[in-house]
Amino acid sequence: MSADRSSFSIDLLFRTFADRTRLRLLNLIADKEICVCYFVDILGISQPKISRHLAYLRRAGIVAARRQGRWMHYRLVVPQDPAASSILRETLVHLKKMPDMGADLAKLETSCCKPEVSGQTSKAPQPSVLVQFGPGN
Repeated sequence: MSADRSSFSIDLLFRTFADRTRLRLLNLIADKEICVCYFVDILGISQPKISRHLAYLRRAGIVAARRQGRWMHYRLVVPQDPAASSILRETLVHLKKMPDMGADLAKLETSCCKPEVSGQTSKAPQPSVLVQFGPGN
């Protein structure tokens, strides 16, 4: 077994997928880096609960965080382990096909792209598009 395989916990990856909120978060960041305040707005879950789920995703090695001033941005990280990368890719494909996951993505588009956005997201930086899975990934 290679060092990359032994350093990645496949059982942690599956435990990560066992929670609907974490799946919703992964679906939202599959193609974009997003500020935490948008998650709160879209999912209707408190910021501490969102942060707890994001911390779990970070421990699993599939999400990274970046601070910009007072804003925390989260993005997907593709595991180096080929099996984990494949499992994550397939999971994201299937999430996008689910109607309720599509509804979350639609909320993201209306939440962050309206000029008259109100609440805590009104001054948050816009999500940035990321390309995670390219040819050979």
